[in-house]
Amino acid sequence: MKKGIVLKLFLLTTALCMFVLAIIFIGQTLFFKQFYVHQRMENVQAAIESYKQDYLNHAGDAQAAANLEQNFYQEHGTWITTLDAMGNLKYTGDFTMEIRLERSDDTVDLPGQTLTVPLYTVMNVEDMYTDNPFLAPWIQEGDPIAVEGIIVNNQPVVQRMGRSGARLREEGRLENSQMVNKEYEVVPRFESGFQYHEKYPTFLVKGTITKVRIPEGAAIGRYTNHLFLDRIKALQADLLYGDYDGGVNAGQVIDFEQNQVNYKMFVNRIEDPDGKPAYIVAMTSLQPVAEAAGVMQNYYVYIVVATLLLVLLVSFYFSRRIARPLLRINRTAQKMAGLDFSEKIPVTTKDEIGDLSRNINELSERLHSHIARLEEDIEKEKQLENTRKEFIAGVSHELKTPLSVIQSCLSILKDGVASHKRDYYFAAMEDEVRRMDLLIADMLELAKYESGTYKMELESFDIAAVLERMCAKFASEIASKELQLHTHLQPIEIVANGRRIEQVIVNFLTNAIRYTPEHGTIIVSTVEERDSVKVCIENKGAHIPDEQLEKIWDRFYRGEPSRQRATGGTGLGLAISRKILEMHGVPYGVTNTAEGVMFYFYLNKKG
Repeated sequence: MKKGIVLKLFLLTTALCMFVLAIIFIGQTLFFKQFYVHQRMENVQAAIESYKQDYLNHAGDAQAAANLEQNFYQEHGTWITTLDAMGNLKYTGDFTMEIRLERSDDTVDLPGQTLTVPLYTVMNVEDMYTDNPFLAPWIQEGDPIAVEGIIVNNQPVVQRMGRSGARLREEGRLENSQMVNKEYEVVPRFESGFQYHEKYPTFLVKGTITKVRIPEGAAIGRYTNHLFLDRIKALQADLLYGDYDGGVNAGQVIDFEQNQVNYKMFVNRIEDPDGKPAYIVAMTSLQPVAEAAGVMQNYYVYIVVATLLLVLLVSFYFSRRIARPLLRINRTAQKMAGLDFSEKIPVTTKDEIGDLSRNINELSERLHSHIARLEEDIEKEKQLENTRKEFIAGVSHELKTPLSVIQSCLSILKDGVASHKRDYYFAAMEDEVRRMDLLIADMLELAKYESGTYKMELESFDIAAVLERMCAKFASEIASKELQLHTHLQPIEIVANGRRIEQVIVNFLTNAIRYTPEHGTIIVSTVEERDSVKVCIENKGAHIPDEQLEKIWDRFYRGEPSRQRATGGTGLGLAISRKILEMHGVPYGVTNTAEGVMFYFYLNKKG
């Protein structure tokens, strides 16, 4: 029943999401592109009206006009500029050429005049910064130049420029291609060339370049958008040849395509503050909407996948809110029946299911707590039992030899054999009893550490003072073997159990004295590190085989013959030391040095 509800909610959610997705897809396919274009045009036209007011407020200021154009592009992603009545860009004084005319080869006479040519109409600004053979070296001040063009409204319009008039229509010339192409288009409209030239007189003049102005810095950017400049020059050609009526078509929007990208060009006719006509021209690309529409169509595959994933997530949410709590309560109860209390039911609601989940969690915690205590008690009992067994096994094994020795001595004394050695046998038995006493004391102490019930209490003390005191206690043993004791100690406060650390030092010193040959050397030193102190006890003598370095810490372990029980040890000293150091939680070890063996351990410095 629960699964049926979840399945129904899943199907309902899927149908709803797919329905909404289908509506969005159809709307985007049919209307999104048109809506975007319409909205884009409205936004640009509103921005042009705002630009118009700003332009009129700053009329005559070339720098302000340049800043307005740049800010307009940055804010709206649309190129904009202003043309005069002849279709020329305004404020182009930074990219012009002045020519002093000398003579004319045509019917139009312009000698003695100075002709100013806006260079953006015949060349690209980048060419001024390259080694273009058509430009260098002749387009420099003082060089001769020939200019060809037409007269419109008593104003000269340059079509071509070159080194000389002879090859002006061939190589080595600059050309306003839009004006030239427009001329080829317009001439066939007239019955004869005479009629064309009567309306649009041509001129060919020669002169000398007197000044060349080249834009610098950020001003260069105004002339680098060649697509926009080409459309402006094409608009100028239409305007000059009468194919664009600025009065009738004020506020015209021109659509065109370039390199498979659609553009819209806005042309608004205005009047300057001095009453002269001018044109605000803006151009914007519609590529973003085409790209967005194409990407959206491809992206719908991912949207469908994401929607299905979302539906699955919503279904999981439904199942968690409706069916999952009860299923989880049932699963948790089953685990509790199997004594598994690791899982807790999340309480996310305040209804009856939330109360039930809370009560089951509390029951689980109480049962788990009681069972954990029982397991701890059982584990302690097992550990104590193992300790007892190991103690008994160790005692029985280690007492076997001394008891055998005592039994042999008693048998000899009882039989009266070798009565003259009576004192010798009594001394031997007394020595074995002493060994058994030491053995039992060590085993009881080790069993106490291994039982898990011993609590190590820590205190702070000077490790150097403890080492000096321990070395002093062994002065007689050291002197009897004629050993050399060297100490390198630093007074450092450490935190540890003083009595147990003394016990470790005694065991290490005892081993060092025991296994150092006569006239040998023992070195006791401390090395201070950042947070700890390393205590080293090194004796000169035989090395411990590498395979035995880890085994020497085991109880009753004796390796080479030099480490047999006859030397006096119980075989438990290092095992007791290991357990003490482990209870302190510090590193320890033994290593072979160049001349002997070094036992070491670390202690934590006082914080």
